[in-house]
Amino acid sequence: MLAGVVSISFAAPLFRAAAPTHPLVAAGARLALAALLLAPLAVRGWRRMPRAQRRDAALGGLLYAAHFGTWVSSLTLTTVAASVTLVTATPILLATVALLTGRDRPTRRQLAGIALGLVGVALIGGFDFAREGALLGDALAFAGAAAMAGYLWLVRRHGRVNVAAFTGVACAIGGALLLGAAVLLGVPLAFPSVDAALFIALAALLPQLVGHSALTWALRHLSPTLVGMATVAEPVGATLLAWTWLDETPPPLTLLGCAITLAAVLLSFRRR
Repeated sequence: MLAGVVSISFAAPLFRAAAPTHPLVAAGARLALAALLLAPLAVRGWRRMPRAQRRDAALGGLLYAAHFGTWVSSLTLTTVAASVTLVTATPILLATVALLTGRDRPTRRQLAGIALGLVGVALIGGFDFAREGALLGDALAFAGAAAMAGYLWLVRRHGRVNVAAFTGVACAIGGALLLGAAVLLGVPLAFPSVDAALFIALAALLPQLVGHSALTWALRHLSPTLVGMATVAEPVGATLLAWTWLDETPPPLTLLGCAITLAAVLLSFRRR
């Protein structure tokens, strides 16, 4: 989980550094490249996957397309801190589903962690929510959170999945849908510079292959709510990276929010 959260924290700064690459091209290329790298393992694992897992892997591709399409678009409309804060609302949605279905119900400690995490992420991204023109970006980021919640819930349904096969299929379908949408909208499938292409390749290698594969694997042993809660630490890493790399200096209360968010994650994972 630690490796996964650290890895996905690089996603937003890498996408921001790849600007002005169109969001559909950036997100689609990330997924397509990850699918290509996973192909040798995915093809082998696909043959042994039950039909239900194959179906949900394909559905996971639809959710991947929705998640990355909306979230990467939000990064062009709002700050890294606000975008990543809203897109990590996943545990709230997953905890609601768990309470309604009765499966993987969150413990009191986890619910307390979610509540504390809400305070932390509100401090991290709250300064941007009222910024003029940022409302659409905020809505897109939250839509991305809903799609990722659906993906984690799908994976958890099967207990133990072949990580390479499941994520490889999801990446392939998600990448094809996003790049296909770009073509239909008349967006050129090109990068504005070599540096932009390099940043997208790094996004495929680190946040996607390492980060999302680690999250998918962790669902063998942890509930979706707990895995989603771990991703709440992503805004902390993304904010610090944007500060040191992209010169998006956070205000003092944002740094306080980072500390509170980390405390919330530790509270959720702490055992008696």
